[in-house]
Amino acid sequence: MTAQRRFSQLDVFTAVPLRGNPLAVVHDAQGLSDAQMADFARWTNLSETTFLLPPDDPAADYRVRIFTPGAELPFAGHPTLGSCHAWLAAGGLPRDPAVVVQQCGVGRVRVRREGAGLAAQPSARLAFAAPALRRTGTVDPALRAQAVASLGLADDAVLQLEWIDNGPGWMAALLPDARAVLALQPDFARMAGLKLGVVGPYPAGGECQFEVRAFVPGLGVPEDPVTGSLNAGLAQWLIGAGLAPAHYVAAQGGALGRAGRVFVDQDGIDIWIGGAVCPVISGWVTL
Repeated sequence: MTAQRRFSQLDVFTAVPLRGNPLAVVHDAQGLSDAQMADFARWTNLSETTFLLPPDDPAADYRVRIFTPGAELPFAGHPTLGSCHAWLAAGGLPRDPAVVVQQCGVGRVRVRREGAGLAAQPSARLAFAAPALRRTGTVDPALRAQAVASLGLADDAVLQLEWIDNGPGWMAALLPDARAVLALQPDFARMAGLKLGVVGPYPAGGECQFEVRAFVPGLGVPEDPVTGSLNAGLAQWLIGAGLAPAHYVAAQGGALGRAGRVFVDQDGIDIWIGGAVCPVISGWVTL
C-alpha cells in the first residue's frame, strides 16, 4: 500500500548534529511489506533504518522493525534511541510517564529520558536498559584466529575475545589501549560473517574511559559509526568482569570523523546505555 508517511532522520549518540550515527525513521509503517522495508533501507544506505508500528504486546508503547542495508535485526541500540525520540516528537504518549517501552525482535526494551520528563527536545538524551546477553563466554580458537587475522593483529595483541551477543551476534576483542583500537586497519574480506566489536581503555583522567569500534561487513556496513547494542554488550561484560567502573563514557566514531559519546550507567541490576539524539531532517516519504 503506497502512502505518504511521516519521515524523520536523526543523529544519535551526539549533541552536535553530523557527528554521531544517523538513523532514518518511517512512521506509521502499517501496510508496508518486508520487501518494501528492506528496499527502503537499502536505498537510504544508512547503517539502520527503522519502521514504527502499533505494538502487538499490550505492555509496549510502540513496535519497531530495524533494517540494515543487508538484513533485519532483532535489536540495535542507536535505532532504539532514535526511534524513541522520533515517536515522542510525533506525539507518542507512553503509558508510564517515566519510561517508554519499545517492542522489537528481542521483546520489550525500556527507554528513559536522562533528566526531567520524557518530552522529546533537540539534543535530548535518552537511555535504554541493556537487554540480556543471549551468548557469553570465550570465542573458540578457530573463530578467534579468524577475528584476530581480520584485524591485522598478532594473537597476543588481543587480550580477550568474548561473545557479548544481545541479538545482533556480537563478539568483542579487548586491546591494550585506545590508541591500538584507533590504529586498526581491518581486512573486511577476512572478516566475512563476523560481527566484531573492539574496545581499548584510555589513560585515567580523560573525558572518555574507552574507545570502541564496530565492524559488520556482512550487513552492508563495514564500520558502524556509533553502536548502542555493541556498547550494551561491552558494558555488561566489562563491568561484570571488573574491567570497567559502574559509570563511564565510551567514545566511538573517531576513525570515521565522528565524535560519538555513549554514557554507561549501572543502576541496580540494570545497565543503561545513553546518548544524545539530534533531529536533522523531518518531512514525508512516499512508500
